[in-house]
Amino acid sequence: MTDETAQKASDATVGHAVLKLDEFLPYRLNVCASLVSQALSRIYADRYKIGVPEWRVLVTLGELGAMTAKAVGAHSHMHKTKVSRAVALLERRKLVTRRANKADLRESFLSLSPAGRDIYTELAPIALDFAQQLLETVDATDRAAFDRAIKKLTERSAQLAPRIANGHRPG
Repeated sequence: MTDETAQKASDATVGHAVLKLDEFLPYRLNVCASLVSQALSRIYADRYKIGVPEWRVLVTLGELGAMTAKAVGAHSHMHKTKVSRAVALLERRKLVTRRANKADLRESFLSLSPAGRDIYTELAPIALDFAQQLLETVDATDRAAFDRAIKKLTERSAQLAPRIANGHRPG
């Protein structure tokens, strides 16, 4: 008996669950998301010299228009520190402008500058084409089910996160 076989037998005997990373759904989703993000980021990093956080801010403002940094973070699922750094870089590059919120002077409204809008207008069709090339790997007959599965996994993750943060076990 090999050491590995003996360990598996021992684990099974004592009732330990065996976690196989390559079969573990959260890991597989993370690997997929990471690879997709790396591939897409090569497009905008090379051409526009921006990273993932800057890309998310730029695209969020391009899609939704003027909004606060807090709203950008909530929409793009980024921590406020990342949003702040990304906005600062985009402001230095004159791709984003800031306008005071007269109702609450502690925050500002962010929007794309004309140069930022030009980048968004150039990038949007390239990003959409990239997404289409990814989606083409899923059979046309499976795409609706795939979309439903992604939505359900996203919704369930959103439900589990606060429960786990409050000390509850998933389940």
